[in-house]
Amino acid sequence: MTHPMPEINNLLKQLRLSHVIDNLPQRNRESIESKLAYPEFLALLLQDELLGRENKKLHSRIKRSGIRGDKTIENFNFDFNPKINRAQIQELSSCRFIIENSPVLIVGPCGTGKSHIAQALAHCAIRKGIDVLWLPQNQLFNELQAARAFGRYEKKFAEFTKIPLLIIDDFGLRPMRSPQDEDFHDLISARYERTSTIVTSNLDFSEWGSAFPNQLLAAATLDRLRHNAHRLILEGASYRGQESSLKKKPEKK
Repeated sequence: MTHPMPEINNLLKQLRLSHVIDNLPQRNRESIESKLAYPEFLALLLQDELLGRENKKLHSRIKRSGIRGDKTIENFNFDFNPKINRAQIQELSSCRFIIENSPVLIVGPCGTGKSHIAQALAHCAIRKGIDVLWLPQNQLFNELQAARAFGRYEKKFAEFTKIPLLIIDDFGLRPMRSPQDEDFHDLISARYERTSTIVTSNLDFSEWGSAFPNQLLAAATLDRLRHNAHRLILEGASYRGQESSLKKKPEKK
């Protein structure tokens, strides 16, 4: 009697049930050992396919977003800085701010966890099926400049405008030049009350205007960005600095 497994695999390939193919040998053994009924065996295979597809979508969203896979809420060290408002971060992780189209503004010195928290919130959004894009302020301007040079500015601008959650990291790290300040103003204005934006910065909120060469644009942009925004202030020493000092400590003999 010919073994049916190769024929089944061919049928599964035609149906594009790749995750069933991957799990079929194991599930077949389990069904024999546990004496599963045919509907139970079929249910396990279908669950494998659905779970595999969801994981594939998740990894695809993470890759497109530009965030790191390990920057999650679960991996954030809350114990390092007891001043961090853990309750506020947990509330933000519900992603209600995205539904409300509200900005999230995160400020603090270098190494206090701004980028990690921003990317962790991005992970939370992605798990809920929300598309995210993370990029440093300088990369944002470089991509817009390149798009302008090749006649694709409107398309690139629309991409940045429509993404449900846009994260702009390191705002104000480098002062803006013209037309960067105009691009930033136009982007924030286009996203205002339509989508959600997270901005991280080493600058205090009172210093954000100094990043703009045009103070009129600064006032108009920041007014929109601050409206209904969730503000998260991080204080304390640099986590990266602590890691470096720990690595340099000699081992006890």
